[in-house]
Amino acid sequence: MDESVLRAMAKWPNVPAVYGWLALDRRGNWLIKRETIGNAALNAFIGRNYLHDEAGRWFFQNGPQRVFVDLDYTPLIYRVTNGLNAPLALATHAGDAVNTVRNAHIDEQGTVLIHTDRGIGIVHDQDLDPLLIASMIDANGNVVEESVFDELVELIEHQRPIPLWLKFRDSSIRLEPIQSAKVPERFGYDPHPITQSPNYRSPISQRP
Repeated sequence: MDESVLRAMAKWPNVPAVYGWLALDRRGNWLIKRETIGNAALNAFIGRNYLHDEAGRWFFQNGPQRVFVDLDYTPLIYRVTNGLNAPLALATHAGDAVNTVRNAHIDEQGTVLIHTDRGIGIVHDQDLDPLLIASMIDANGNVVEESVFDELVELIEHQRPIPLWLKFRDSSIRLEPIQSAKVPERFGYDPHPITQSPNYRSPISQRP
């Protein structure tokens, strides 16, 4: 969290929170009232001050004010950051590098989700090919041929066991089926926080 934000929180500790204003889409874009934020400095500022509370509600700490985030799916979007033919490297949409992958899942729509030391998130759709083709292995540790994925479509759609593992550093993580509707409860987050306070008000001016 930015030092300026910490100072503002200490100076104004009781600023009412904001709901229904900021959102995160499935490609890691920040949206204000469903309009994409185009300012790079503001996007970076939000990402540096993006956290969650004990109730699993994710928020942007905007100075002294907590701005809760509506999630199109998961609170994090993962990007593949390694170069061609290099070992798999991952980072969140906010630029935080991944150190450990704990679980890997695929939902009924073919969306790949990974649970890392940073939290639960989906893999950006533009990064699925490099992730699947270069980093998916079979039970014997062999890289899976691209044609195999076409044969697994029915298993994915019917949420049956999938004979694939994600290779990340020294770990091999089984790709498990999961239903999208069960993801928030399984990983303990609230995709759509709503105000529970009568002190709700519109957001204050932002200071990236």
